[in-house]
Amino acid sequence: MLNDTMEAGRALTDSALEHLLPPATQHPVSIHQAMRHSVFAGGKRLRPILCLEAGRMVAGSLPSGIEDLGAALEMLHTYSLIHDDLPALDNDDLRRGRPTCHKVFGEAIAILAGDALQTHAYETLARLRCPAEARVRIIEEIARGTGTVDGMIGGQVVDLEAEHTRPDLRMLEYIHRSKTAALITASVVSGGLYAGANEDAVEKLRAFGKSIGLAFQIVDDVLDVTQTSEQLGKTAGKDTAAEKATYPALFGIDESLKKADALVEKALASLQSFGSRAETLKALARFLVERKK
Repeated sequence: MLNDTMEAGRALTDSALEHLLPPATQHPVSIHQAMRHSVFAGGKRLRPILCLEAGRMVAGSLPSGIEDLGAALEMLHTYSLIHDDLPALDNDDLRRGRPTCHKVFGEAIAILAGDALQTHAYETLARLRCPAEARVRIIEEIARGTGTVDGMIGGQVVDLEAEHTRPDLRMLEYIHRSKTAALITASVVSGGLYAGANEDAVEKLRAFGKSIGLAFQIVDDVLDVTQTSEQLGKTAGKDTAAEKATYPALFGIDESLKKADALVEKALASLQSFGSRAETLKALARFLVERKK
């Protein structure tokens, strides 16, 4: 059942991305080809799917037009990956099993492709088919989740500055909660807002997103040291080589996985009041840690 849900979510998101992004033949073609190269390189579409399922849980059925919100979230996620792979940051040649954007199109176009995906995402968000108040709150939520204060960019900065150091748990958790969990949280919360969630529901979704976002990154850290590049679709062992701040480096693999499992249980508890309507989101939370198996 979960596999069917995820496949349907991927298909709906990809369809939205196809019609929202400029075609590869649109002048100037180099930037649009680069954007599409990275967006359509594959991937689980986890953030859009979490957004869709949060909206479905709140509304009782999938809200009309929410796939455009999911597509905007995927544009933002992809922009972050393009920039993260650049030589000035993580310097990776492989992403989702394909050459990274800067390897195919050069660094200048890759930087601009990331910039373009970010601006196009906000153009898409501004046109969402939901009440204006919800639309403004969604834009604020996502902008904060990708920003410098407890958001994705801030987490990336601290991650870079922590390389070749011995970070403590406080710094490590800040990096993971900001760099990865913030956008995952924004994806869940924005899906709820699109569907008309009240404040109580928003806070429960936020608690869920924070827990699964951190669990997701802990498992990613573990996979980086336990799987091959072919399995990961990106270069394995880079965190260790760069002496990055990771949970396995601080706690070891077994203890890291125990922490991820505990976070998922905390996430599940935050959705108890939604009853059976939360089953799909709960299944997605379990999937995040089951990737290690």
